[in-house]
Amino acid sequence: MTNMTQQFLFDLQSAVNNLDFTDRDGTGLSVEGGLSRLRDILVATRENSNKVMVIGNGGSAAIASHAALDFWKNGNVLATAFNDLVQLTALSNDYGYENVFSKSVEQFANNGDVLLAISSSGQSNNIVKCSHVARERGCAVITFSGFAEDNQLRSTGDVNLYVPSDRYGIVESAHQAVLHGLIEDLNEGQPHI
Repeated sequence: MTNMTQQFLFDLQSAVNNLDFTDRDGTGLSVEGGLSRLRDILVATRENSNKVMVIGNGGSAAIASHAALDFWKNGNVLATAFNDLVQLTALSNDYGYENVFSKSVEQFANNGDVLLAISSSGQSNNIVKCSHVARERGCAVITFSGFAEDNQLRSTGDVNLYVPSDRYGIVESAHQAVLHGLIEDLNEGQPHI
């Protein structure tokens, strides 16, 4: 293992060991408490036949697609990611990129659904705006962010996961790891596909 790879893995472990959770009011939650709330929201979503809508830009869009697939395939939770190329380009052209996810949520969200908003920086205007629109539509909001501790996205969710790092690779890897863990929780006792 190269020194850079080893350092990356040490830094990732440190970031995962220092995950920070807050609730809608900005009150700190323990890691156990934050993960428990995330699981409870997702289990309730499944039990009530609601859906999870997952959004992200760039690398976070790839994480969003992967998470949406795993939620419904392995966690038996209805889920979708709003990153179809035609949808993104048409909505960006017609409404501007800052509204690309908000328009999708306006069209598809029902009361009781969940928006899972992923942004490494927590400063992506289209993600932050969509979080507010989802709340207006009666959705629970879960955020995954990193970089600045006071990023905009972190104040919009019912549960906010913050990764204490300013490196994309670390933040994205930690987001993906937590999502895989949640899928494992949801998959417990469920039929394997």
